[in-house]
Amino acid sequence: MDGAVLYLADPPQSSQDRSNGGIMMEQGSNGTVIRLRALSKHFGAHTVLDAIDLDVRPGEVLAIIGPSGSGKSTLLRCINYLERPDGGTITIGPTTIDASMPVERAELSKLRRRVGMVFQSFNLFPHMTVLRNVSIAQERVLGRSRAEAEERAMQLLSRVGLADKAGQHPGRCSGGQQQRIAIARALALDPEVMLFDEPTSALDPELGLEVLAVMRELADSGMTMIVVTHEMGFAENVSDTVMMMADGDIVEKGSSNQVMRQPQQERTKRFLRAVHDR
Repeated sequence: MDGAVLYLADPPQSSQDRSNGGIMMEQGSNGTVIRLRALSKHFGAHTVLDAIDLDVRPGEVLAIIGPSGSGKSTLLRCINYLERPDGGTITIGPTTIDASMPVERAELSKLRRRVGMVFQSFNLFPHMTVLRNVSIAQERVLGRSRAEAEERAMQLLSRVGLADKAGQHPGRCSGGQQQRIAIARALALDPEVMLFDEPTSALDPELGLEVLAVMRELADSGMTMIVVTHEMGFAENVSDTVMMMADGDIVEKGSSNQVMRQPQQERTKRFLRAVHDR
């Protein structure tokens, strides 16, 4: 992380109030930036998400832990509608989607602009330079000129400690560097919320530390984050809140210290014992 410079994200552009295609624009209540109510998802007869209720405050870092197949990644994908829920509502800022109503693609694009997502795989364009990977979406989604987009991209690459890689192609970068580029690309659209789906799972421990250091800086800057992770140290030491999921439901949720050090539910205790005994 030598040479990394932290730039605070630009404030998100304001949205006009509107009601169209299942989208209802209204001010969020209770000081939350994300609000889920009765969010459900089924794959055939299998319940993946069982009427999830969740509130996330501005600037909060929420770590989601739990065994494989518990619905953690599906929850993230439903929040930005990469996976369509079967029921419930999703509110991000002033925008609410009711899963029982049809939603037009243009309206979904507006919702997704509020949310940046980083996946397990990097999904970078191999034929484009690192700089172009971070700048191209700004031109096509935000309407920035190429010069404006590249200036912003260079700021973000500096933020993740990779300004010197701007002219290279992703294939010349390590896995940890590629994941940091993916974070810069997600930040380039000035999201209000960042979602991370096990961003270090495909990396060896040393490269994973590079990515976790960037995520820690994001948390320190006040970015609202939801992180699905098996990194128990990150969950305990960086997140504000830890949520344990199993069998498509929230088993336990509380302060990071309480859940990680003094869990109340037997299912949480069993999972943490298994993690620590590996």
